[in-house]
Amino acid sequence: MATVGRWAAAFGRFWWDFLVGDTPELFVAVLVVIGLALALHRNGGLGAAVVILAAVGFVSLSTWRGRRRRG
Repeated sequence: MATVGRWAAAFGRFWWDFLVGDTPELFVAVLVVIGLALALHRNGGLGAAVVILAAVGFVSLSTWRGRRRRG
């Protein structure tokens, strides 16, 4: 049973590192954008515009934060 537990923990750590990695805010942003897309999928052009603006906003915010950390 200990082997199964170690395997499950390693599997979980792999997926956490693969999905979240160094920037957990981008992982949250992806979840928010997907949630917006699902919530607004019947809204046509307005829904698409909101999703695109949210994605651009999150990428811009992440870029701004990355430049601020480096400088």
